[in-house]
Amino acid sequence: MSDADTTKDQNEAERPMLGKLLHNGVQRIVMQRPERMNALSMAMMKELCTALDEAAANPEVRVVLLGAEGKVFCAGHDLKELTAARAQADGSKVFYQQTFDQCAELMQKIVNLPKPVIGVVTGVATAAGCQLVASCDLALALDTATFCTPGVNIGLFCSTPMVALTRNIGRKQAMEMLLTGESIDASTAKEYGLINRVVQADYLEAVVQKYAEVIASKSALTVKTGKEAFYKQADMPLAEAYAYTSQVMAENMLANDAEEGINAFLQKRTPDWKDS
Repeated sequence: MSDADTTKDQNEAERPMLGKLLHNGVQRIVMQRPERMNALSMAMMKELCTALDEAAANPEVRVVLLGAEGKVFCAGHDLKELTAARAQADGSKVFYQQTFDQCAELMQKIVNLPKPVIGVVTGVATAAGCQLVASCDLALALDTATFCTPGVNIGLFCSTPMVALTRNIGRKQAMEMLLTGESIDASTAKEYGLINRVVQADYLEAVVQKYAEVIASKSALTVKTGKEAFYKQADMPLAEAYAYTSQVMAENMLANDAEEGINAFLQKRTPDWKDS
């Protein structure tokens, strides 16, 4: 290894993997490894899990924005890390299982977070990076962003990204992405239902901030209740889903914020949320 490589590795080690900023109830989490295409190494996934846990525990956080530096939003798993693990005595099976288990934990943590998570895609999102976008509750993307699940091209089918993908878009569209490994542009991703909005670079920051602050202005209790119910009912048969959500709404009606919100609507004033 050259002195330049050593210095580069030291600089990377000293720089935080994630940038974090909380403002007006909006917690920004930004992956800061553009030189590694923001790959989901074990370290990156653990850092993201910790950051999400912190956001969940902080009552000041009402919405989470998940973004990345560089031209690549996230290139998926760190293939160099996975390849290096082959030298392990067990043929790396244990490490591989730990890696994909950690990824599954990260994706489920996003879904189970009691606050909305909005993906902000400013570049390429491939494989587990595309999975990361699909796992977010909402996603905004630059008009130049692209998405793909190219594992089939390297002999490693995107089986775990498939889980999030098939819960966001139609099966035919998902299979096309999985079987061809080809990229789709932002407009196609929006048409498929993978993202919510396509934004030009000049307007991205303003749109993202407004989008997040609108959601942050709602009752945190109500949003938490709704997000949890959304994912639970989605996997239920119709009758069971209605029975469950009827119970959720009845309990929601007993909350202070429901009383305040209804009274504020009838009185034509802005509600004063207590998040209770």
